[in-house]
Amino acid sequence: MVTKKDIKFINNLKQKKFRYLNNCFIVEGKKSITEFINSDFKIIKLYSVDCSFFKNMTNQFEIDYKLLKKMSFLNNPDDHIAIFQFKKTKPIEDNNLIIALESIRDPGNLGTIIRTCEWFGVKDVVCSLDSVDCYNQKVIQSAMGSISRVNITYLNLKDYLKSFNSVIIGTSLSGKNLYDSNIKPNKGILIFGNEANGLSRELLKLTNFNLTIPKFNLNSFPESLNIASSLSIILGEIKSNGL
Repeated sequence: MVTKKDIKFINNLKQKKFRYLNNCFIVEGKKSITEFINSDFKIIKLYSVDCSFFKNMTNQFEIDYKLLKKMSFLNNPDDHIAIFQFKKTKPIEDNNLIIALESIRDPGNLGTIIRTCEWFGVKDVVCSLDSVDCYNQKVIQSAMGSISRVNITYLNLKDYLKSFNSVIIGTSLSGKNLYDSNIKPNKGILIFGNEANGLSRELLKLTNFNLTIPKFNLNSFPESLNIASSLSIILGEIKSNGL
């Protein structure tokens, strides 16, 4: 039986403070839930309109669609909503290419970045402490399961870069032309800054060099690219150079 207390608990998980207080978060939709079940995340509860899809789940509760809508974060929810427990962050693999993010605010951007990183084989994403929470529901939805496999670490980015022993590549409008750089790092860190302001001066001082994506349209607009689009272009170019 699902109580009003259960519904309130799930709705409270919209808040970052409540997620971390209870060490859990929400995943919606059978595809994303399946990916988290098949990962090393532990499922706490599963609520389903149709329990036949997820078989042999001892902690599954059947509900009607009307109740699901009260629990869901979505306007048109799928038939399933699950609560998963946080897992411990794994150590960062410094011998691979790492993506670093400074002050990312938009949850849709972060989710897309995480999914893109998985596509290009990036295992670690490190985020500044003021970046949006990776367990935000909009991040979970846009990452579409990739959070269950990409290692995401929140830390003091400035201190981490100061102690980093490999190449540090920044992104800046005044950087080197991406297509003239011929970058072939087998390890290092590639940093992207805040959506509105880019990388801070503090972090730019710590980079070995910076990259930019040249603009082929000579008109004034658009002024910039979306951060997730920029990451896709740069990773695609780096990988094509033999990473």
